[in-house]
Amino acid sequence: MGFSSTKHRVAGVSTGVSRGVTLSNQAVVVGLGATGRAIASSLLQRADVEIVGAADLDPRVVGQDLGVLLGGAANGVVVVSDPADLPAADLAIVATISDLHRVADVLLPLLERSYNVLSICEELAYPWQSHPDLARRLDDTAKAHAVTVLGSGANPGILMDTLPLLLTALTQRVKRVRIRRRTNMSRYGAILSKFGLGLTPRQFATARGRGEVVGHHGFEQAIGALAAGLGWDLDSVDVGEVEPVVVTTSPRAGDHLRIEPGQIAAVTHAAQGVLKGETVIDLEITFGFFEPADEVAEGDDYQIVGEEQVIDLRSSVGFDSFLSTIAAAVNAAAALVEARPGLLSMGDLPARSVAAKGERRAARASLGAADS
Repeated sequence: MGFSSTKHRVAGVSTGVSRGVTLSNQAVVVGLGATGRAIASSLLQRADVEIVGAADLDPRVVGQDLGVLLGGAANGVVVVSDPADLPAADLAIVATISDLHRVADVLLPLLERSYNVLSICEELAYPWQSHPDLARRLDDTAKAHAVTVLGSGANPGILMDTLPLLLTALTQRVKRVRIRRRTNMSRYGAILSKFGLGLTPRQFATARGRGEVVGHHGFEQAIGALAAGLGWDLDSVDVGEVEPVVVTTSPRAGDHLRIEPGQIAAVTHAAQGVLKGETVIDLEITFGFFEPADEVAEGDDYQIVGEEQVIDLRSSVGFDSFLSTIAAAVNAAAALVEARPGLLSMGDLPARSVAAKGERRAARASLGAADS
C-alpha cells in the first residue's frame, strides 16, 4: 500500500486543551444517530483526532453543543443541519444510511471540499461490483482532490471480509469460506426498521413484500472484497430473503426499541458467492434481541477450507457488532489522512494503520482530566 505525504491537511493546530500537544487530525461528524453519537463520543476521548464540526438533519439536535448532546461538558462545537456549513478539516466521518446512492449526495461534496471521508455505509465498503459507475465517480473525485474515501465498519469492513481474508494467509489455496454470525442489535437505532424487528409475522410479511424489510446491506460488498482478495472472479453473488426466526413470548427492550410478545425478536439473512457453479463463499447472520432460551446458536464461527488445512476460528460469545463498528470506524479514521488518494477498502490499508489506538485514546482522556 502506498502512502502520500502531499495530501490536503489542515490540522497541526494546538487547541490549548492538551497543554501544548498538537492534535494531528481535525474531524467533522455527519450523522448523529445512535452510531454517529457513539463514534463522536469515542473521538472526543482521543488525542490523535479533534472534532471541529458536526451535522445532522434532526431539528431537535441542530443548534445544540455537541459536548452537551453527548452528555458531557460544552465544547463549542455547534451542530449544523447542512454539511456545507461545516468547517474545513482533515477528515469527515459519515454515519447516516446504508444506501450508497443516497449517501453519495453527501460524500461527493465533502470530497470536493478536500475532506478525507470515512463512512459506515455498508455499500461503500467495496462497491466496485455492486455500484461500478458510482465507485468510479467517487474514486475519480477523491483522486482529483488528493483525498481518500473509505467504507468501514464491523461488517462489511472487518468481520466478513478483511478478517477471513487475513485467515486465508495460513493456507496456500482456498476452496471455501463459511461464516456464521449472531449479532445483538439491541444498541442500534434507526437501522432496526430494515430488519423487521418488532413487527408481528403478518406485518413482517407485508413489509418485506413492499421492500421495507430488506435485512443486511453489505453482503455483496463483503463477498466482493473477499473474492477480490482471493483472486476469484465469481459467477454470481446470491442474496436471500431475510427470514424471521424468533417470535418472542415476553417483552424485550433495547436502547431504542421495545419488542412485545408476539413480535419478531430475531431474523436471519444469508448470501453466497458462486464460482464455476459451486458455492465458495457462504455467509449467514442472525440479527436480533436475544435471550438465553432462544434456539439460535451463540457465537461467531469461521471456517476456511484450504488444500493444506482447514482453519476454524470461533468467538464463543460473538463479536459485539455495535462496539466493533465504532472501533473499526474510529481506528481507521486517522489512517485516511496518510493513505493514497482514491476509493479504498479496508483490505487496502496496512493492518497496523487500523489497529487499536488505545494508548492515544487514554492520552486524550488523561489530558482532559489534568485540565479539569
